[in-house]
Amino acid sequence: MRLATYNVEWFANLFDENEELYDDGGWSGRQDVTRAQQTAALGIVFRALDADAVMVIEGPDSHSRRDGVKALEGFAARFGLRARKALIGFVNDTQQEIILMYDPDRMTARHDPRESDGVPRFDLTFRLDLDVDRAPEVIRWSKPPLEVALETASGRRLRLIGVHAKSKAPHGAKGREQIMRLSIENRRKQLAQCIWLRRRVEEDLAAGDDLIVLGDFNDGPGLDEYEKLFGRSGVEIVLGEGNGEQLFDPHARQALSKRIAAAPVSARFQVPPDGRFLSVLLDYIMVSDGLRETDPRWCIWHPFDDPDCYADETLRRALLTASDHFPVTLDFKD
Repeated sequence: MRLATYNVEWFANLFDENEELYDDGGWSGRQDVTRAQQTAALGIVFRALDADAVMVIEGPDSHSRRDGVKALEGFAARFGLRARKALIGFVNDTQQEIILMYDPDRMTARHDPRESDGVPRFDLTFRLDLDVDRAPEVIRWSKPPLEVALETASGRRLRLIGVHAKSKAPHGAKGREQIMRLSIENRRKQLAQCIWLRRRVEEDLAAGDDLIVLGDFNDGPGLDEYEKLFGRSGVEIVLGEGNGEQLFDPHARQALSKRIAAAPVSARFQVPPDGRFLSVLLDYIMVSDGLRETDPRWCIWHPFDDPDCYADETLRRALLTASDHFPVTLDFKD
């Protein structure tokens, strides 16, 4: 069984108002990449993944006038993908939906949001004192996590939570003080979202569920200097700390160990002022203890760091053209 998470930059821009692929020479949202080029590259990547299910982060928008599920099912049909059914949860008001694509011959999947007295549903609000002033702030997800109840053809039941956590980048800020202020504010919000998510994780684990949390956390251990103000990253919070059951992701563990020369990375961005590339680890697949007994294997499909991706020139070029993130896969025995 293969599961994947893949953040596809500006996937929404590839579809017209009827959810049909443009597949033309118009510009996509990616710099110097046409819609036809990005579409072709994504087709190559998705076919190479050949995953049983893909948690698409930044999927096509879905609202009263758009249908992200129809768009992705059309995309799957165009490229003959096994993961040809799509499932969406709570839609948001951005152009970045969280949508699960899956193979209906290998599994069934349904949106299954949970809530309790202490942990509200992800489309609601959560109150948490972020600045220790005894006045709890109201926390919202701009992109509510997608909770999935999944059952494989063999009868294994899994819970999946697809995540796109708050970005910490100080978009729109000008000047050092404003950049610092907005960066700290965004990190507080991101950590609050991760605390909310961890509480849901703990409830799922207490219920005895096999759990997979996957997606883009916009964070990781040691990612920026503001982490020192809070003592930990959002990823560490979701993985779990102390004596409780923890989730596991080998790439997060490598980054946390701080004993290696280079940490694994899953995204590659050009940054101003000179357009040099910044490589970071943002995308994770975290699993509960029960799934660690299924001989799991993780892989970041990095065009330069993974030898198989690098050796396949067509795939290597497609990965660089398709998105600024690279897919992460988890293979395990069903």
